[in-house]
Amino acid sequence: MCLALPALVVERLGQDGEDGDEAVVELGGVRKTVSLALVPQARAGDYVIVHVGHAIGLLDAAEAARTLALFAELQATAR
Repeated sequence: MCLALPALVVERLGQDGEDGDEAVVELGGVRKTVSLALVPQARAGDYVIVHVGHAIGLLDAAEAARTLALFAELQATAR
């Protein structure tokens, strides 16, 4: 089973002012760098689906909110 999570793109990383194929994303207060090679159109403020360090698709904000709410509900019931 694979799990991909929605994460907010906080910042695109690049060299000399040009956008690179990496970005800093945030999920649950945790920030990490992921590859945007599969979704080069992603920009700061977008939500992406992240799987093992790679953004694999874009997600609209409403769907990301619904998905994150479901994960929060699951976490609350697991305690």
